[in-house]
Amino acid sequence: MNTEILTAVALGIGLSASTGFRVFLPMMVASVAAHFGILPLSDSFLWLGSWPAIISFGTATVVEVAAYYIPFVDNLLDTITTPLAVGAGTLLMTSVLPVDNDLLKWIAGFVIGGGAAATIQSGSVVSRLTSSKVTAGTGNPVVSTGENVAALGTSVLTLFFPVVIAITFILLALFIFRQLFRWRKSKKEHKVQ
Repeated sequence: MNTEILTAVALGIGLSASTGFRVFLPMMVASVAAHFGILPLSDSFLWLGSWPAIISFGTATVVEVAAYYIPFVDNLLDTITTPLAVGAGTLLMTSVLPVDNDLLKWIAGFVIGGGAAATIQSGSVVSRLTSSKVTAGTGNPVVSTGENVAALGTSVLTLFFPVVIAITFILLALFIFRQLFRWRKSKKEHKVQ
C-alpha cells in the first residue's frame, strides 16, 4: 500500500470518527481546511471547501453544539445524529480517498468512514444515556463539553497527524466494542435473574 493511500485512509478515519462526537463540527473543520488548501480533496468534492459549505456547516455546528447542552434534548438528538454521523463519516472518507473507481470509493467510504462514525457515536450515545440515568441529566453538559472538545481536537489533529489519530480511534473503537459487549452481557444476566 503506498503512502498516499495510507495517509488518505488515516485522514478519512480520523475525520469520520470525529463525526461520532459531533456531526457538523468535523465537517466545518474539513470545510475550512479544504478552503485553505490544508485538506486534499478529490475533484468531485471541491465544493466542500466553498464559502456556502463553510457557512452552512458553521451554522449547523453552532446549532448542534448549543442543542447538546439541553438535558434530554441531547438524548433525542442522538436518535437524529446517529444516521447523520454515518452519512457525514461516509462523505468525509470518500472525499479524501485517491481512488478513481467511484463505486469502490463510496463503498470504502461507507464501510470505513461510516463504520468509524457509527462506532464512536455508539460509545457517545451510551455515555450520555448512562449520564442521564445516573445524574438525571445534570451531568450531560459535562459529557457534551467533552464531546465538543474531542470532536474539535481530533478533527484538527487529524489534519496534521492522521496516522496517530487513526490508530488512536482504532484503539478507542476496540475499547467501545468491548464495553458494549460487557454492557449487553450484563443486561442479559439481569434479565435472567
